[in-house]
Amino acid sequence: MRLVRVAASQRFFVVLVLLVALFVLFSLTQERFFTSANIEALLTGASILWVVSIGLTFVMVIGGFDLSLGSMLALAGVAFAAFYNDIGVPALPAILLTLALGALLGGVVNGMLIGRLGLSFLVVTLGTLILFRGVVNLWSDTKTDQVLSSLLDGLAFDKLVGLPVPVWIMLATFLVALHVQRSTYFGRDIYAVGGGQDAARLSGIRVGRTIIAVYAIAGMLAAFGGVLQVARIGAASPLVGDAIIFDAAAAVMLGGTSFAGGIGGVGGTAIGVLFFAVLQNGLSVSGVESFWQQIITGAILIAAVALDRMQRDGSISFRRLRRTRAET
Repeated sequence: MRLVRVAASQRFFVVLVLLVALFVLFSLTQERFFTSANIEALLTGASILWVVSIGLTFVMVIGGFDLSLGSMLALAGVAFAAFYNDIGVPALPAILLTLALGALLGGVVNGMLIGRLGLSFLVVTLGTLILFRGVVNLWSDTKTDQVLSSLLDGLAFDKLVGLPVPVWIMLATFLVALHVQRSTYFGRDIYAVGGGQDAARLSGIRVGRTIIAVYAIAGMLAAFGGVLQVARIGAASPLVGDAIIFDAAAAVMLGGTSFAGGIGGVGGTAIGVLFFAVLQNGLSVSGVESFWQQIITGAILIAAVALDRMQRDGSISFRRLRRTRAET
């Protein structure tokens, strides 16, 4: 029982050990796994989940959740195709417009309803999940739109200093998010709001504005994931993004971020995403069917929720024990 409690309290370390063990296992048992081509494919394939999970981390740290990120990803892809193909906006401005659209929808729609009006984040983001998906189908007429852009090809397939560009994008996203989390007043406000909105408000933090900003960041990163998705497949498809929120949630929670808020960060999320990337890539190389991969992902998500509950219960018990000792 004590071992289980230690595992629950040291989730980040446990997942890191499992990541290394998985990597070694697949390297020893699958000849095609530990090759430069496969490692590059593993990392570039994880880039979309990476940026979406970084945004979800900030949302969960404030004690919220965003079910609409997958639909936002699909909507961003369709929007980019419309900007670039239909209106004729050059690729780089079209990308910036797509990111702005994601931030606007995330902040104004989700953030305002949750942060200003105090509505339930589950109800709001479930509603926008359906709303954004409906807009995607209406806008695209449920058809895939081919996108031909040398800039997007470069984002998806070029190399810089020997590493694929998506890997550099992952690293840049992580470093910026880590700086915001650790070295800015906004990052401290996020943890304060996640620790308790009433206490944060009494300490002078503008809780509503912080929540709006966090959902805007999550929406912008989901839109960036949509752009990367278009770059990888060369088309804007209305069918993408359905399951990414579940993978992102599992990765964020495995990395130590709690549903209760105020605990976790992007460092743990990076480990969680890499764990899933290695697991899914290794299973694919091993010839395991995608249905079994879905079953395994679901089981891991349930385990992550259970560990989160155990960690919170352990923290509450520890605080009660300290309070009792102090009183006596």
